[in-house]
Amino acid sequence: MRVILQKEVQNLGVAGDVVKTSAGYARNFLIPRGLAAVASEGSVRQVEHVKRLADAARKRELASCRAMADKLSGTAISIRREVGDENKLFGSVTNRDIAEALAGEGVEIDKRSIQLDEPIKALGVFQVPVRLHRDVTATVKVFVIKG
Repeated sequence: MRVILQKEVQNLGVAGDVVKTSAGYARNFLIPRGLAAVASEGSVRQVEHVKRLADAARKRELASCRAMADKLSGTAISIRREVGDENKLFGSVTNRDIAEALAGEGVEIDKRSIQLDEPIKALGVFQVPVRLHRDVTATVKVFVIKG
């Protein structure tokens, strides 16, 4: 019996897959639990159409993220901070500060995309990774200078 999986089923497939199972397994386990639906010709075509649309949208999003990564890789920002004795910063530079500096350069990035392990607490030049997509990461050069 052919069924369309509604949710991920271990050792069988992920949501949207059209799989062939025994009739008893489908009727007694998958369908009653809402894990699958019977695959008719129309429903299989509909699932394939939805998959094609989702794949095209995913490719467009990936292309736009790669373009943004190219733009970010050539971007360098300066952040001014007050310093005390021995050039120690008052406070620190966080992902929010970096996002605001990038916005000043005309690049809108969500602060949660900026991958800082811990806030920057020293003067200098830092390479900060920005995760734009699961497969796309750009690096921004951040200069922390005396202000």
